[in-house]
Amino acid sequence: MTDAAEHPFAPFIRTLGKGKHGSRALSTDEAYSAMKMILTDQVEPMQLGAFLMLMRVKEETPAELAGFVRAARETFTYPANMPEVDIDWSSYAGKRRHLPWFLLSTLMMANAGIKVFMHGIGGRKDDRAYTPETLAALGIKPCADLAEAAKRIEETNFAFVPLKNFSPKLAEFIELRPLLGLRSPVHTLSRLLNPFNAKVMMQGIFHPGYQETHQGAGVLLKQPYLAVLKGDGGEIERDPDIPCLVKVAKNGETFEEEWPAMFPEGQRHLKEELDISKLAKVWRGEMRDEYGEAAVMGTAAIALKGLGRAETFDGALALAREMWEKRDTGWLKAA
Repeated sequence: MTDAAEHPFAPFIRTLGKGKHGSRALSTDEAYSAMKMILTDQVEPMQLGAFLMLMRVKEETPAELAGFVRAARETFTYPANMPEVDIDWSSYAGKRRHLPWFLLSTLMMANAGIKVFMHGIGGRKDDRAYTPETLAALGIKPCADLAEAAKRIEETNFAFVPLKNFSPKLAEFIELRPLLGLRSPVHTLSRLLNPFNAKVMMQGIFHPGYQETHQGAGVLLKQPYLAVLKGDGGEIERDPDIPCLVKVAKNGETFEEEWPAMFPEGQRHLKEELDISKLAKVWRGEMRDEYGEAAVMGTAAIALKGLGRAETFDGALALAREMWEKRDTGWLKAA
């Protein structure tokens, strides 16, 4: 027995871990309060580990994610002049089978005047190609913070900020994966941060069950348009060899779209060598890549439809193809 007062964070752990019949998910307000305490250093390390793993076992609900995101957004340092951003694009997985062609999708749209903000992580020593290192090879430097990103967006329509540069706590928690052996809800909520309140939020997931979770969180966060797809490697990139199911949250309503395959049935492109110099060569027109160019245009088409630039699949793809053909091929340096 002890006379010590209960820690203020203990009720959240108890709610999640009270057993098969006594535990329950957190409400949005409870999730907000819990994440607020976590991000302001009001919890003990043991409590943090217990909380993250209990959440991982039961899996996050849309309400919990909405609360987590609300709390996280309150910790950001925003620029004095917020830019109007068209698309928020998260990148937290890395590519393993194919090159990160989605980066050319975002750069193509930026080159055409669409403002894109990208955030994510990199620097891991494994066999994947990560966004920060790939962008650096293309001559695009990461921004130091959201203020620099706002300036870069106004200048070039594109900016990338590593998660650690605008939410060091969340980045620190993501790096707990080797210690805990599992991903945590931070991997999911980071994709939903949208710090510049972009009109369209693009989401890529690997595990199909999370599509509806993201979709529901988008509704609760009052996101005007959110599109989530099972992307190649977990990134926001459609595989043009197969049909692509996109789950959408639009102004409080949810629905599905199935985009048809871009190649004949049965045609499959094998895993490619992750030579990132190829991205710049394809952009500059120095070489062609059937799969890569289809992935670029097919991925961009989903975003363009979300922006309302086209009403149909065919119209969105035609617009993406036009943007690709009219791109400034000298915009990227040779990697």
